[in-house]
Amino acid sequence: MHSSLSPGPVGALVGPPNAGKTTLYNWLTGSSFATVNYPGSTVEYSVGQTLDVYGERMAAIDTPGIYSLIPKSPEEKVTVDALFTKTNPEVVVAVVDATQLSRHLLLVRQLLDSGFRVVVALTMMDLVKKKGATLDIQTLAQSLQVPVVAIDGRLGGGVKELVDVMRAEIARKGETGLRKPAGWNDEKIEAMHRDLARLAESVIHTDKPISVFRVDEQTAKLDSVLLHPVWGLLTFVLIMGTLFSSIYWMAAPLMDFVDGGFSSAADWAAGLGEGTLWANFLSKGVITGLGAVLVFVPQIFILFLGMILLEDWGYLARAATIIDRPLSKIGLNGRSFVPLLSGYACAIPAMMAARTISSKRERLLTLFVIPLMSCSARLPVYALLLAYLFQDAPAWQPGLALLGLYVLSMVIGAAAATIASRFYKQDESSWFMMELPVYRRPVLSHVLRNAFRRTSSYVRKAGPAILILSLIIWAGTTFPNYQVADENQRISTSYAASAGRAIEPLMEPMGGDWRVGLSLIAAFAAREVFVAALALIFNVTDPDEESMQNSLLTSMKAATGPSGAPLFTPASVLGLIVFFMIALQCLSTVAVARKESGSWKFAALQVVLFTAAAYVVAVAVVQTVKLFS
Repeated sequence: MHSSLSPGPVGALVGPPNAGKTTLYNWLTGSSFATVNYPGSTVEYSVGQTLDVYGERMAAIDTPGIYSLIPKSPEEKVTVDALFTKTNPEVVVAVVDATQLSRHLLLVRQLLDSGFRVVVALTMMDLVKKKGATLDIQTLAQSLQVPVVAIDGRLGGGVKELVDVMRAEIARKGETGLRKPAGWNDEKIEAMHRDLARLAESVIHTDKPISVFRVDEQTAKLDSVLLHPVWGLLTFVLIMGTLFSSIYWMAAPLMDFVDGGFSSAADWAAGLGEGTLWANFLSKGVITGLGAVLVFVPQIFILFLGMILLEDWGYLARAATIIDRPLSKIGLNGRSFVPLLSGYACAIPAMMAARTISSKRERLLTLFVIPLMSCSARLPVYALLLAYLFQDAPAWQPGLALLGLYVLSMVIGAAAATIASRFYKQDESSWFMMELPVYRRPVLSHVLRNAFRRTSSYVRKAGPAILILSLIIWAGTTFPNYQVADENQRISTSYAASAGRAIEPLMEPMGGDWRVGLSLIAAFAAREVFVAALALIFNVTDPDEESMQNSLLTSMKAATGPSGAPLFTPASVLGLIVFFMIALQCLSTVAVARKESGSWKFAALQVVLFTAAAYVVAVAVVQTVKLFS
C-alpha cells in the first residue's frame, strides 16, 4: 500500500484489468501511476486524495484488477481483502469497459449482492462512438438500480460528475451490511451472463448486429495475423527483435552527448585544483563514478519507451497468449510472460507482478527465473563490454549482439525453469485466461511521460548506490599512498589492491586479475557499479580522449595481467558477459525474492546457485575460447 488512509470518506475503484481503472484514479488524485494493457500492472492497492477542484477531499483507492469477488489469485485476494476488511469504503466505483459491457457487469452484480453502495463508471465510450453505436446510460442505470456516469479517460470528462455522484451516495442514509458473495456457482454465473447479455443488447443501439459490436473490427483483423500460430510467432520475434536491437543504435547520439558532458565536467573539476586531493575526489570519485554509468541512461530510456508503446498499443496481452504454449513446456504458462518481460526492465517490480499467477508452483518457478532476465542494470555492463568487442564496427553489429544476449537470457531462464520444475511437485491444476484489450493508438505524451518517469525512478534508485560505492572505491584506490604522484603505483599499493589480490586466484581462470575481481565484488550491491569501478580503478580521465567511454575502452585495451599479457581479450570479455548474465548481483532483488516467496532459503538458494553457475560457465567459456583461438 502506497499511503495510509486518512480520515474522511473513502471510495474504492474496482474493475477488471484494462477497464481504465488506474487512468480514472490518476484523474481523481492527480497521480501518474502507469496504466498498462495486461493484468498484473497493479499488485497492491494505491491510496490517494481527490484533487481540490472536485470539492471537499475524499480518499480514493485503486485496487488490482479483478473479474470476480471470488478470488483465484493473490492479486484478486488483495482487492477482496481491501474491500471487505482493510479499507471499508463508503462507496465502490465499478469501472466498466463499455465495449465489454455484458462480461464486466457480472462484477457489478456481485458488488451489489455483497451490500456495497455502487456507482458505475463507464469507460471506453469513445470506442463505442467509433463503432457507430450509442449506449443508453439512463436505461442501464434503471436496470441496475445504481448511478451510471460516462468517463472520458483521455480528457477527463465526467470525472467531476462522478465525484458528485460518489458524494451523494455516501450521504445516503442507511446501513449497507456487507457480506461476502455466496452461492455463485457455475450455474448461477452462466445464468447471470445470459441476463447481462440481454441487458447489453437492450441498451446498445447500433445498425450492426450486436455480435459484430462485441468485437472491434480492426482488432479482429490485426489478431488474425498477430495471434496466428505461425505469423503471430514470427511477428512476436520481429517486434521483440526490433525493440532490443534499437536500444543500441537509437541511443548512440544521446549517449555521445551525455558522455561528452561528463568528460568535460571531469576535466573542469580536475583543473580547479590540479594535483590536489579534493580536485581528484571531485573529478574521479564523484563525476567519473556517476558518469561511467549514467552515460547509459539513454539506452534504458529507449527500453522503457519501447515497452510502454507495446503496453499502450495492447500488444503485450497478445504476446502472453502467443508465448503460453512454449512456456507450458517448462512448467509455466502465459501469465508468467508479463513478469518475465518486466524482468528485462527490473526484477523487483517483475517479482511483484508474479502475484497475479494463481498457481503457487508456477509463481515460485517464475520468481526463481526472473533474476536471469537481462534487466536494465545489466545494460551498462553489456554496452561497455560489447563496445570493447565491436570497436570501430557498424552500430548494427553490437545491436544485434545485444539482441542475442537478451534472447540467450530467456533460453537460460527456460533451462533453469525446466530443471527447477522437476523439484516443484505439481499439486494443483494450472489454468491460463487473459482478457485481450482492443488495440488503441498510443498517446505520445503519455508514452514519453511514463518512459521519463520510469527512467527517473531508475536513476533515483541506482544513483545513490552508485555514488556511495564509487566514493568507497575511490578511497580504496587512493589511500594510503595518496601523495604518490604516479597514479599506477598509487593504485597498485592501495587498500583496494590488497583486498583484490586476495581473490585474484579465483579470477585467473576467468582471465581476470584483482582489478576485475574487485569490480565484480562491488557489482554485487548494484550491477551498474561494475562500470564505475573499472573507470576508477583504471583511471579513465584521459585528456587525450574525447569521451569518458573511449578513455575507459582505451585503458582496458592497454591493461595487462600479471604475466604481461593483455588483460581484456575476447575470451575474458565473453566470460564477463556470461557471468553477468547468470549471477544474481542485486541485494534489493534478494530482499524482494524473500518477501514474495516467504522464505530466506529460497532467496539464498538463488544467490548461491546462480553465482556458482555463473562462475563455472564463465570459466568454461573463457577456457574454451582460449583453446580454439
